[in-house]
Amino acid sequence: MRLAEELEARSGAEESYFRAQLLREDAGRVRRLAALARSAADPAAFRAAGRRLGWTQGDARTAELDAVLVPFLDAVYESECHGEDPAREERARAAWRELFRVRIERLIGCLSTPPPPPE
Repeated sequence: MRLAEELEARSGAEESYFRAQLLREDAGRVRRLAALARSAADPAAFRAAGRRLGWTQGDARTAELDAVLVPFLDAVYESECHGEDPAREERARAAWRELFRVRIERLIGCLSTPPPPPE
């Protein structure tokens, strides 16, 4: 999948160690998704497996991403199982951008939310 190649290329040019590492991890997830899509029995089996790729730490908060993760998974499945098509690739990229945005908001939000004051 071209998205994985793009993420890997961006990681090599990234100055921030944290961002570069995240891009490499995401490229790996996208590659695993592409392989899962090609081997999955059906879209439902693919979605179930695709949700367990470490989108959040230990996948503990991955369910919070379902509104954007499922459309991305569906776009990857279509792209991998219905032949190479620029329109399908673009749908996968657009769904990826939205997933990335929401996931980063959640990750940063949980890091930046101060604990409640002691009583």
